[in-house]
Amino acid sequence: MRLGPTVAMVWQGLDVVKMARTMIGETNPSDSRPGTIRGDFSIEVSKNVIHGSDSIESARREILLFHTDKLTCWAESTEHWIYE
Repeated sequence: MRLGPTVAMVWQGLDVVKMARTMIGETNPSDSRPGTIRGDFSIEVSKNVIHGSDSIESARREILLFHTDKLTCWAESTEHWIYE
């Protein structure tokens, strides 16, 4: 994370860890499917371009590493069309 700029985000939603891990791809980029972030943009495990928490508990710990102040929440204007 010290090799270049870092963008730290907190995602929320239904099954967010599972969905994020699907978009991110496998930890080893060579095992990741094309179309995933790691499958398209990573080459080595030690130089992954993205990190995603593997559980809600891990996310709670990791959020505090980058977000020491209050989080800014953003709401999608079409959210009421997607979720009941």
